Amino acid sequence: MMMKATEIRKMSVEDLQAKLVELKKDLFFLRMQHATNQLDNPIKIAVVKKDIARIKTIIREKETTI
Repeated sequence: MMMKATEIRKMSVEDLQAKLVELKKDLFFLRMQHATNQLDNPIKIAVVKKDIARIKTIIREKETTI
């Protein structure tokens, strides 16, 4: 499920922004499940957080090179 930096770099900034919104929504629901003890694998939270950080970093790289 973890996204690789190479596949993220192939995406446009608009696609990355959309993916970022989607991942933030996923993180919210994962946190809600964790708080109500319905989450079976809490490591998913860390994976989503790292994906968000990866996407933000690459968006910033693309913005500074333009």
